Amino acid sequence: MRQATLAALMLVLPVLPASAADLAAGKAKAELCVGCHGENGISQTENIPSLAGQQDQFIQWQLVFFRAGTRKNEAMKPIVDQLGNEDIRNLGAYFASLQPAKPPPDNDPDLSKKGAEAAAGRRCASCHLDSYAGTKGVARLAGQREEYLVKALHDYKSGQRVGGSQAAMTDVAYPLSAEEITALAHYLAHL
Repeated sequence: MRQATLAALMLVLPVLPASAADLAAGKAKAELCVGCHGENGISQTENIPSLAGQQDQFIQWQLVFFRAGTRKNEAMKPIVDQLGNEDIRNLGAYFASLQPAKPPPDNDPDLSKKGAEAAAGRRCASCHLDSYAGTKGVARLAGQREEYLVKALHDYKSGQRVGGSQAAMTDVAYPLSAEEITALAHYLAHL
């Protein structure tokens, strides 16, 4: 499955033009995203991720995966079907240029401590960096919506989420207990 996803990505990415992204065009196209992902990419909707400050390449890859059908989401499909390669490039650059949401105050530092231990035990920083800001095609986790992180980890654990880093994330998430997932999501959301 991972090889098929990478092959699909390799077929699409070389088509993306080498020109610089157009932030104004990305902002205009992002009007399609506001209803779910929120104004300025800061989601107010349960189980919908914030996109502000997310890595440019990560957003581009996810949009390509949705468009190719390797990552499935009924709400995203009609939107990505409207996007051309230049739109994807512009959206990635636009959302990456936005300031992420300020994390809420940590109301449970003991849970965050358990989450930090789970993150260290699973070596999350080896891909997502010590700051959990992500890099290139790896997602920013710091400050993401807590319930979305719980959902994403459960989806990886169950094999429900495919596309992109599914194999690596399934290996990481599968052994996590429900308590560890809750603690990890809490920790990351409050960074």
